[in-house]
Amino acid sequence: MTKTAMIRARTTPAVKADTERIFQRLGISTSEAINLFLAQVKMRKGLPFDVRIPNKATLKAMKDADEGKNLTTYDSVDDFFKKMGL
Repeated sequence: MTKTAMIRARTTPAVKADTERIFQRLGISTSEAINLFLAQVKMRKGLPFDVRIPNKATLKAMKDADEGKNLTTYDSVDDFFKKMGL
């Protein structure tokens, strides 16, 4: 099928440059990435990821993490799994 529809969108130069570097590493163009996104939206009949407004507990955890408060550290991945009961 011939691709003739045009989409125009504005973004910051930094976001464009950063994402283009990522797409280059993935071996795809920005147009291909947009088409992948649109195909996923069509297939799922919605966004291909969750979009939610964070609740109070999540907002507090995000604020704490930004401020370096209430963080838990582990000596290793094995230590983490052990403490998580995995």
